[in-house]
Amino acid sequence: MHVTAECWPFARSGGLGEAVSTLAAHQARGGQAVSIVLPAYRAVREAGYALEPMSRYFSVRIGSRDERVRLLRLAGQRSGPRVYFVEHPDFAERDGLYGENGGEYADNPRRFALFGMAALTVLPRIGASARVLHLHDWHAALSAAYLRTAFAASDYHQRLAVVLSVHNAGYQGHCTQETLPAVGLPESLYDWRLFEWYGRVNLLKGGLAMADAVVTVSPTHARELRTQLGGFGLDGAFTTLGDRLHGIVNGIDQRTWCPAMDHCLPARYTSEDLAGKRRCKAELQRAFGLPERDDAALVAMCSRLTAQKGLDLLLSSELLGRRDMQFLFLGEGETRYVQALQARASRCPAHVAVRFEFADPLEHLLLAGADLLLAPSVYEPCGLTQMRAQRYGTVPVAHRVGGLADTIEDGVTGFLFAPFTRQALERTMTRSLECFHDAPAWREIMRNAMARDFGWERSALAYLGVYRRAIARVNGAATAVAAG
Repeated sequence: MHVTAECWPFARSGGLGEAVSTLAAHQARGGQAVSIVLPAYRAVREAGYALEPMSRYFSVRIGSRDERVRLLRLAGQRSGPRVYFVEHPDFAERDGLYGENGGEYADNPRRFALFGMAALTVLPRIGASARVLHLHDWHAALSAAYLRTAFAASDYHQRLAVVLSVHNAGYQGHCTQETLPAVGLPESLYDWRLFEWYGRVNLLKGGLAMADAVVTVSPTHARELRTQLGGFGLDGAFTTLGDRLHGIVNGIDQRTWCPAMDHCLPARYTSEDLAGKRRCKAELQRAFGLPERDDAALVAMCSRLTAQKGLDLLLSSELLGRRDMQFLFLGEGETRYVQALQARASRCPAHVAVRFEFADPLEHLLLAGADLLLAPSVYEPCGLTQMRAQRYGTVPVAHRVGGLADTIEDGVTGFLFAPFTRQALERTMTRSLECFHDAPAWREIMRNAMARDFGWERSALAYLGVYRRAIARVNGAATAVAAG
C-alpha cells in the first residue's frame, strides 16, 4: 500500500508522482497486489477522472476536531495498481497541491496529518492482505506515528511493516512544537530521537525514526545523506538508521520514453537510424522560436526553476549567449529565475529561449530534439530527466552528485563535472562541445546512452528485498514481545 501526496497522472509537481506511479505499476505487473492512496485534489476532479465513492462520509479525529472525509476510487480499473483518493475540502477546494503563488499553505502539516490518519483508517477495507505500508516523503510520514500511537491496539495495523521513501530530504515538514498535540499525537514524541529538531518539529525526522526501513532514491545519495554537507541537517538521523537505510535508483517507464514508439514526436528514430532526431531538433527550435541551426549544439534544461537545480551557477557562467550553442528552458518555478531567464532570452533571442510551462508532449519533443541536457543540480537525490534523455540519445552534462553520478557514465554516456564551480561547469561544457563536433565520437556516445537500461526490473527486485527485511523486522519484534 503506497501512501503518497502525488501520483502521476493524477497529481504531480515533480519526480515524486512519476516515481510512485511507475514503481507501483511495475509491482502490479509482477503479480503483487498494489494499492495507492492520495488526496483528492481539485485538479483531480477538474481533469475529469471518473471517481466513485467507496464509503459514506466518516469521521477522522485530528487533535480536538472531528473531520468528515470520504474514500473514492478510480472507476473502471481492470488491471494495474488500485488507486484511491481521500476526499476533504482542504484538498478539494484549493488550487495547489502544497501552496499557491510561490508560497506553501500554512496548514500543510494538519492537511497531511488528516490525510495520513484517513489512509490508515480505510486501510483494512482496501488492503486486507497488505503487509507493507510504503510511505513517500514527509507528507506521509505522520502515518508511521499514528500507526505506533492511535492504532497501537489494532492487530491488523501492527502487523504492517513501514517503509519510508525519501525522494527529496530537502523538504522535511517543519512546524512548531504545538503541532503534535494539535494533530492528535502525544507530546512525548517531541524528543530529540523522534520529532524534535532544533526547537521545532520535523515530520520527516519522526518518520525516519519510526520506519522499519528507509529508502532513498540512489546509492550515492544514501551515502551523501550521512554527511554534514549532504544531510540537510538530518545526517545524524540518517546515520543512526544503520542498515535500515537503503539506496535504490528509481526507474522509468521505458515504453513511454522510447523514441522508436513515441507518438509525440514529428519523426521517430532508433540508435541505428538517427535521421528522425535531426527532424525533432528542427521542430524543437521552431517551437521555441530559435533559428534552425544544425551546427549549433542545442542545450536543454527541463526542470523546476529553483536554486536546487543549479540555475545560479549557470547564470553566473559565460555559457548563455555563446554563438556555438543554443539554450532552451522548460519548466515552472521561482519568480527570480523566471525573470532572469526572460531577461537573457530578450538579450540573446537567437541563443536563449524559455517556456514557463510543463506539458508532457513538449517534454518529449525537448528530450528528442536537444543535443545536450544540462543538469547542474546542487544536489539531486535521483533525477529522472537524465535517464529519459539518454533513452533519446540526448547527452547529459551534469554535476557529479546523487543519482546523476549513479546513472551517467562520464565520457561514455554523458559528461560529469565536479567540484560545483562555474569553472568546472564551463570546462565540462567545452569538453561536451568538442565531442559534439567530432561526428563519429558523438554518434558513439549517443548510442551508448540509448543502450542503457533504466527500467524498473532491478530496482523493483531491490524494493522487494527491502520489504522482506522490513517484514522480518516486524515479525522479530512481535516474536520478542510474545516471548517476553
